[in-house]
Amino acid sequence: MRRQRSLLVVIATGAGAVLCLALTGWCADLRINMTPSYPRGLWRIEALDRPADVGDRIFICPPDTAVFERAFKRGYIRRGLCAGGLSPLIKTVAAIGGQQIDVAARVSIDGRVLGHSNVRRMDAAGRPLLPFAGGVIPAGALFLHSDFAGSYDSRYFGPIPASGILGLARPVLTFDR
Repeated sequence: MRRQRSLLVVIATGAGAVLCLALTGWCADLRINMTPSYPRGLWRIEALDRPADVGDRIFICPPDTAVFERAFKRGYIRRGLCAGGLSPLIKTVAAIGGQQIDVAARVSIDGRVLGHSNVRRMDAAGRPLLPFAGGVIPAGALFLHSDFAGSYDSRYFGPIPASGILGLARPVLTFDR
């Protein structure tokens, strides 16, 4: 009986320490990336005191829509503290409001092919992927991209509101893909 209590105390203390460490990291704007779109590891959210621009790597909350709920059900994104209970995404801004997006076998922005933008018709599980139809990015929206071939990004979900930006994504301690 005494041994069981000691074990419970050790487990409770360990769980408390892990929770305290996680809360400290959260308050310090640290996040762990476990997806292959960018190197796995520890990242920091850095304040962005200007409008996002092409080339910025950002943390952004996806909008609470049916498209992202389906993405969660398929395992493309995880649960987190954004609207709809989804996790923030780390993506690079590929286009901003007013730019023309064309999606075919690859993505073109204002007539220039975006590197590493092959469009897949099926996901890794063989389920169909519907590409974004293309068009002009509305004001206040962003077209997001990752060089990772299997990334779930704006090639499929289209532009999303810039209002969901949490800040710039800065690697702290990461491991190469």
